[in-house]
Amino acid sequence: MSNRSVKAGLALADVMAHCGGSPVSAVEFLGGAIADSPAAPEPYAALDALWADRRAELEAGLAQGGSWGTVPAQAYFSFLDGRMDDAVMILGSLTGARPDVAWSAAPWFGDPRFLGQVGAEALAEACLRVLDPGHSLDDEATRERFEPWFHALDVVSARVPVPESLAAMSRLPRACGRYDLALALCDRADAVEPVMWTAVARGTLWRVRGDLEQAAQSYEAALRLEPGNWSLYLDLADLRADQGDFAAAVTLVERGLEQEPGEITLRAAGAAYRARLSGSAGDLEALIGLVPELPNPHYGRQLLDCACAGPGLPKGLVREARRVREG
Repeated sequence: MSNRSVKAGLALADVMAHCGGSPVSAVEFLGGAIADSPAAPEPYAALDALWADRRAELEAGLAQGGSWGTVPAQAYFSFLDGRMDDAVMILGSLTGARPDVAWSAAPWFGDPRFLGQVGAEALAEACLRVLDPGHSLDDEATRERFEPWFHALDVVSARVPVPESLAAMSRLPRACGRYDLALALCDRADAVEPVMWTAVARGTLWRVRGDLEQAAQSYEAALRLEPGNWSLYLDLADLRADQGDFAAAVTLVERGLEQEPGEITLRAAGAAYRARLSGSAGDLEALIGLVPELPNPHYGRQLLDCACAGPGLPKGLVREARRVREG
C-alpha cells in the first residue's frame, strides 16, 4: 500500500492492517501521505477516526518520541483538541525543516476556527521557527507555497494587533520578498503603539531593500524609544559604516559603550571603525585580539575586512589580520 492509496479512499481499517495494527505506525504512514499532498483531505479524515478510536494508545506511543513522519499528524491532533498555539508552532518547525513542502496547505490551517483562536505570540513564534534553519525563501515558488502563512498573518494581526508580535511576524514575509506585507504589519503595529521592535523590523526591511537612509531613520526611531539599548547603537553604527560615514560609526559605538562598557562586540566594532577611519595600527591590533572572542564569527570577519581598508596601515599587521580572518 502506498501513501497515495489513502487518497484513493481506503478506510482506516485498511491502513491499520497495513501497519500491523500499530496506531503510531498508522500515524507515521498518514504523515507520509500528508507530505505527499498536504491539501488532500483523506489523510486527515483517517487521522480523525484514529484519534477518536485509539487516542490513549497514541498519546502513550507519541509521548515516547515519534519519528519525523508523526509531526504533521501531531500538528493536526493539536488542532482537533483546540490547542491552536501548539498546532501552529509545530507546523512552523515542520515548515522550517522542509520549506519545499506546502505544509500550510493543510485544510485545518485555513479553517476559521484556527484563524479565530490562534494567538499572535504563537503565530509570531511559528514564523521564527520557519526562519530558524536559515533556508533561502525569496523565490516565487516559495511565496506561492507560503500564501496560507501570509493569509494567516493578515487575519491574526488584524484580530490581535500586539505590536511586538507583529514586528516578529514581519520577518517571515520580509525573508520571502513580500515587503508589502512586512511593511503593512509594521504599520499595523505602530497604529496600536510604537515600540522599539517594530522600528528595528522596519529598519531591517529598508536595509534589505537597499534604502540605507530610511533604514537609518528607523534605527534612530528605535533609539528614541529605547535610548539605553546598546545593541541599537551598534546597529546604527554598522549602517553608517555601510554608508561610508566611519566618523559617525565611531561616535555611535562610543555612545553604546556608555550603556554597556564591557560589551566585546561594541569594543571590536569601535576598534574596526577607528582603524578604518584613521589607519590606527593600535586599533587594528586590538581588533585582531578581540575577533576570536566574538560570539558571531561572521561579524568578526566583516569587521576585519573593514579595518584592513584603513589608510596607511602596516602591511605586516594587515597580513596578520587576514590570517585571523581566515581562521
